[in-house]
Amino acid sequence: MLPEGMAETLAPSSWVLEDLRRKLLDHYRAAGFELILTPLVEHLESLLTGSAEDLERQTFKLIDPESGRLLGLRADMTPQAARVAARHYAQQKIVRLCYLGTVLRATAPEPGQSRSPRQVGCEIFGEPGLAADLEAINLMLQSISLAGVRAVALDLGHVGVYRGVVQHLALSEADEAELFGLVQRKSGPDMAQWMSARGLEGAVRQLLIDLLDLNGGVEVLEVATTRLAAAGDSVQQALAQLRAVCDAIRAQAAPPEIHVDLAELRGYRYKTGLVFAAFVADHGREIARGGRYDGVGAAFGEYRPATGFSADINELLRLGL
Repeated sequence: MLPEGMAETLAPSSWVLEDLRRKLLDHYRAAGFELILTPLVEHLESLLTGSAEDLERQTFKLIDPESGRLLGLRADMTPQAARVAARHYAQQKIVRLCYLGTVLRATAPEPGQSRSPRQVGCEIFGEPGLAADLEAINLMLQSISLAGVRAVALDLGHVGVYRGVVQHLALSEADEAELFGLVQRKSGPDMAQWMSARGLEGAVRQLLIDLLDLNGGVEVLEVATTRLAAAGDSVQQALAQLRAVCDAIRAQAAPPEIHVDLAELRGYRYKTGLVFAAFVADHGREIARGGRYDGVGAAFGEYRPATGFSADINELLRLGL
């Protein structure tokens, strides 16, 4: 009787969900995060400003009968956190915000996924260093553990690697969009055909081939340092950041399995650095995700470095039971 992609939760699962909600928020509070409770509906331009432009197709839209302005139902709480940080914490150098609430999506990100997830997340604004990225990764892994999910694998990438390779190609907007799709699909034959059609040869052709191949364990980073040397300093800096993050995580007690994928481009259009996601066996998509998205607050008058993560606690609960 419910619309496609919508669900309701009844007892006893709803009590378990409420216990998890309290447990997560208590954990974030102890870690120094401020809880924000944002509105379900905002002016559309606020929800789709800057980093959130990719959400346009997922956002339900309606006309405000009071003002006649176009409104949107939030499809992601991260842009709201960025607005709050810029407008209400402008004088605070580093801001840590957490949130938990239902979001609504016009289309499911993937077939079979919910269109009304209960999104939980933490965002760190004002800290440009890798320490903030590591803090976000560890909070993500701790959140998953609190939900009772075990044997989690951590997937790491860096959008700077792809950007550093692509800048050598001088592509049109249409060609870059097509290349982006090929890299996402990791289709070697299609990539070879695409490069031949555009006359890409030599070192540039090899860079794209290498980009698709460079995924696996942490050892991939050492191989990439040599094979992507022609891509320039920006790519080497991105690889160095990935190595530093991997070393820090592996030095922790009971570290997760780490998988590196240099062609991973989730959130590419607004992410600016490290990207990460958590996976469990026999589950075909990530159960939590995050990354760096510097400059997100510029549209609200406060340019800041930013990093964070989010997850659907409905999904965490289902996997942890």
